[in-house]
Amino acid sequence: MLDHTPATRTQSSDVTSRRVFRSKVDSIRPTYGFEDVSLAPGINTVEPSDVELNQLFCGIQLDIPVLASAMDAVVDPAFAGALARLGGLAVLNLEGVQTRYDDPAALIGRIAHAPDAEVHDLLAQAYLVPIREDLVARRLEEIHAAGSRAAVSATPGAARKWGPFCAEHGADLFLVQSQVSSARHLATGYDPLSLSEFTRFMPIPVAVGNTTNAEAAFALMEQGAAAVFVGVGPGAACTTREVLGIGIPQVTAISDVVAARDAYFTETGRYVPVVADGGMRRGGEVAKAIAAGADVVMLGSPLARATEAPGRGVNWGMAAPSPVLPRGTRIKVGTSGSLEKILFGPAGVTDGSENLIGALRQSMAALGARTLREMHQVEMVYAPSAQTEGKSWQKGR
Repeated sequence: MLDHTPATRTQSSDVTSRRVFRSKVDSIRPTYGFEDVSLAPGINTVEPSDVELNQLFCGIQLDIPVLASAMDAVVDPAFAGALARLGGLAVLNLEGVQTRYDDPAALIGRIAHAPDAEVHDLLAQAYLVPIREDLVARRLEEIHAAGSRAAVSATPGAARKWGPFCAEHGADLFLVQSQVSSARHLATGYDPLSLSEFTRFMPIPVAVGNTTNAEAAFALMEQGAAAVFVGVGPGAACTTREVLGIGIPQVTAISDVVAARDAYFTETGRYVPVVADGGMRRGGEVAKAIAAGADVVMLGSPLARATEAPGRGVNWGMAAPSPVLPRGTRIKVGTSGSLEKILFGPAGVTDGSENLIGALRQSMAALGARTLREMHQVEMVYAPSAQTEGKSWQKGR
């Protein structure tokens, strides 16, 4: 017979009290988006006209830190020329309608006006048409003729073919862009792209995106990335976070990758620009992205609202054509005016969605940041109430 004495019960109780159960949520770290933070003024201010926004990005001179997303509703050769004249750079989607159709305007019009219930099937059919080499070469020529340097984007699976072809036909920058980029991709059905070999043999700079992870970003830099793009799922037309459950809020994602950039620069002396890709609609969000450490911002839907954009007031995600798992959605952004108005004003609205560069310049001036590098040093505070404090009349409208 077992001896259930009080001493035995006490000993068992002590063992139970020492047992530790670890849950995944115990180690969840806080992450921050643009709505969670604010920029804190310091002891200096500068004149807005003295703020300098220019930089050399992957060998291309930029007068403003703005790239246009490689989205079919945003970038065509004419738009690339318009943005170049304003100091930015547009990236053309090599796997989009511009390289599949001689005149994609009619198709874009059908996509823009199709009923919601029909647009997914229309997109799926539109992207089944093969990419044509002659159209890729023609679009590169048209971009140069419009007065812009030619930056193009392709997924890793297409990069091996189109990278050398585009370099031979005058491209100035090649972006290998996927939903989540990693330095090591595992696959059993095909031979994955070796980024280190690709960057070594490409005669033009190769940028890579997208990531949100510092270690992954550092590895991409080690493999030769000329720039690293940050952002998984923050775009207005992207549904990655809802469909796949993947993503990190942009302020944290940018800051983590910037830490990798700075560590890599310290070790090697090579500075790899960081591009904040997605999640920004207002001037204040652009300013926060730069303050988090980004060198450049990539904008999609905000620029799709320009009269020069081919999308006619709509935008859709780059991954939308998937026939089985759409990860993008068509959104109606409207047309608010010229590209110049959106970037340089004058603003006709009070929500910060117009005169984005003017807002960035004014923010930097108020924070005492004369250059983008100095903007990286401004104080950022956790301030979720900054968007609503004292704004009850505005929010109630």
